[in-house]
Amino acid sequence: MNRFLLFLVFLFSISVHAQVTTRVTGKVYDVETLEPLPFVNVAFKGTNIGTACDVEGKFTITTFQKVDSILAMYIGYTPTVMAIKYGQTQTLNIPLKKASFTTKEVVITPGENPAFRILRGVWAHKPDNDKEKLSAYEYEVYNKLEFDLNNIDEDFKKRKVLKPVDFIFDHIDSANPTEKPHLPLFFSESISDFYYRKNPKIRKEVIKGSRVSGVQDASISQFTGEMYQNVNIYDNNMIVFGKTFVSPISENGIFYYRYYLIDSMDVEGTWCYHIQFKPKRKQELLFEGNMWIADTSFAVKRIEMAITEDANINYVNSFWVVEDYERVGDAWMMKKEKVVADFSIRDKKMGVYGRKTTSYRNIVVNKEREDEFYTRSENLVVEKGAEARDETFWQQSRHDSLSHTEQGIYTMIDSVQHLPIYKTWEDIVIFLYSGYKIVGPVEIGPWYKMVSGNQIEGVRLRVGGRTSNSFSRWVEFSGYAAYGLKDEQFKYNASFKTFITKKPRQLTGINYKNDYEILGLSNNAFTSDNVLASIFRTTPLNNMTRVEQYELWYERDLFNGFNARLSFANRNMSPLGGSVYEFVNDDQTMGFTPGITTTEARLGLRFAYDEKFIEGVFTRTSVGTRWPVLQLQYVAGFKGLLGGDYAYQRASLNVDDRLRFNPFGYLNYIIEAGKIWGTVPFPLLVQHTGNQTLVYDWSAFNTMNYFEFASDQYVQVNLIHHFDGFFFNKIPLLRKLKWREVASFRAVYGSVSDTNKDELLFPGTLFTLNRGPYMETGVGIENIFRFFRVDYFWRLNYLDNPGVKKFGLRFSLQILF
Repeated sequence: MNRFLLFLVFLFSISVHAQVTTRVTGKVYDVETLEPLPFVNVAFKGTNIGTACDVEGKFTITTFQKVDSILAMYIGYTPTVMAIKYGQTQTLNIPLKKASFTTKEVVITPGENPAFRILRGVWAHKPDNDKEKLSAYEYEVYNKLEFDLNNIDEDFKKRKVLKPVDFIFDHIDSANPTEKPHLPLFFSESISDFYYRKNPKIRKEVIKGSRVSGVQDASISQFTGEMYQNVNIYDNNMIVFGKTFVSPISENGIFYYRYYLIDSMDVEGTWCYHIQFKPKRKQELLFEGNMWIADTSFAVKRIEMAITEDANINYVNSFWVVEDYERVGDAWMMKKEKVVADFSIRDKKMGVYGRKTTSYRNIVVNKEREDEFYTRSENLVVEKGAEARDETFWQQSRHDSLSHTEQGIYTMIDSVQHLPIYKTWEDIVIFLYSGYKIVGPVEIGPWYKMVSGNQIEGVRLRVGGRTSNSFSRWVEFSGYAAYGLKDEQFKYNASFKTFITKKPRQLTGINYKNDYEILGLSNNAFTSDNVLASIFRTTPLNNMTRVEQYELWYERDLFNGFNARLSFANRNMSPLGGSVYEFVNDDQTMGFTPGITTTEARLGLRFAYDEKFIEGVFTRTSVGTRWPVLQLQYVAGFKGLLGGDYAYQRASLNVDDRLRFNPFGYLNYIIEAGKIWGTVPFPLLVQHTGNQTLVYDWSAFNTMNYFEFASDQYVQVNLIHHFDGFFFNKIPLLRKLKWREVASFRAVYGSVSDTNKDELLFPGTLFTLNRGPYMETGVGIENIFRFFRVDYFWRLNYLDNPGVKKFGLRFSLQILF
């Protein structure tokens, strides 16, 4: 018996060693874009041996059978068969070409699409599988972000302006046949701890390390973390590049997508249904791709999706996302995400690759921390020294090692930034964007206010500046002096501000101004001394007021999204252009006053839940929030204090929000109401904002004149609906142009008490809204040549007021995806 068993073992070993192994590794890619295609089905032809590519389009497949070719199949692409060498280990990169085909309508009866049953399971289990339902979760997240210049032609390399830095072209990566040759421009990585609590809802991130090629700045570090870069597949609508895309697992998805149940398979130990999806109609903001749905739990185990090639979105040649999920306890949490985008200003010209890879570790669910840990005053924390971590830290902390190309980016960028030509380019860009020229500890500018003009001053010359960041990152001095060649008068401004603390953000400052103002000018409009306002003004500017003001202010972020500003101001106003402030005496004789003085305490509160900012040293720019923005302003005037002529109170409430109505675009609305208590003259009433330039002003009434209407109590509404091409996409010619429709409506209704009317006589150009609300409406086209917008407005009433125009054409430049 033993000899027989040994004989069997001997025969088995011979048969095993006689088997020939064929092993193929490689990558599948789009033959046109050269982008890798994730999760392509790859199999040896004529066998049942197959596999799927990973998130980067890579695959490895092995067999002992005798084979001579390999087959790659992917929805939307023509299946491709390539020859292989039997019995060898080999590398093979497989190009796939997009399929172009038309089919006749097919009616399937009596059953339904089998994918719909699985989708209903996904919808029913969303509350269970969405991580937002957890009481709490936390994890360590590693983000890697890279931008590369692609499609670089020889003419670009030979430009004289690039000669001092032509060594960078030695770093062009052309080894990968699945990608266009590209030059790394920017690289960043971060490691952070992210925390979430459901009730009350709060998110917190602590960035432990942040490394940006050529940059060491905590204000940049905040954007490399999780807080600014997360999208939830379980949301019915996802915001990508500011546009609303319908999620493939949206409850309304069957109205937008076609679904195909391809197969069922084991994916990393979980039995899954493989469903492919593609849009039903052209140019809608949708995805195409594949998803793997876990059996029983109906959670998304893996999804890969790309924006459709004909989607009405600018500057994006291609964009795809791959997400992997794993089960942690009773929850499904993202394990890894990769995003790749190909951007360009012009089609098939030089562009930019953007890549983001994110991985998650140490995931903990349903374990809340102490209340003191979750603070609303600061939900994004950059640890001290996070931007200056050494190489040892990164080698120990990275979830993935860097490639040779990635390692070289830091050195190349650092070399470029030390060249004099780089400093010159940087100065030019800063000068054009900010308007200021940096000269050591000071910045001179802004250039667009140095020369302007109006009817009162004639040609206005101005010189100004402020201290630079090299002078101080805690204190800033600024000011200007201006002179009118016609009125031969000097105007001045001097300001000082300083941080008290940076965490929380807390500043104070003093401001003095003696200059001319336009009453009824919106905060969004060009100031009167902007050269563009002088060029595009539709009527002569002669209705101005001289204002001398002293102001002391204090500002603080009470917690994330909630800001308060308190100020105390003394202000003197006097009319210009030969006009005076007139009133009627008790004996019916006329009197006049040369000016009005007010002393005010002002409080401004602004609440924008979960708002995010681009942080500068002293200033910051909001990048928005998904929630309404509420602003409350309160002013108290004191008579007799520092010469104040009037005692009064003024309050206003403003609500600003965006509502999305996919696929009908989105609506921006602003609703504001206000009231004044006490007796005040017309310069202290609410001056409704007009626009007398050719440049579109979204926050003003574009067919109303400056200083045309005033109220002491009012309510106004501003509605602007962006259809995002909903109608034009249905018209073949306009579909190719990718124009987008806009419609707007604005109205304000208010009144002025008899007491306030009689305090000072209204000028002949100033009116009340005693005949009902003022209204105007408009239609427009945006995305003309991808950056130009034109609006046509018509005024619906108060057409008998002097100097008004019933219709108006306004234009603007805007960069939108």
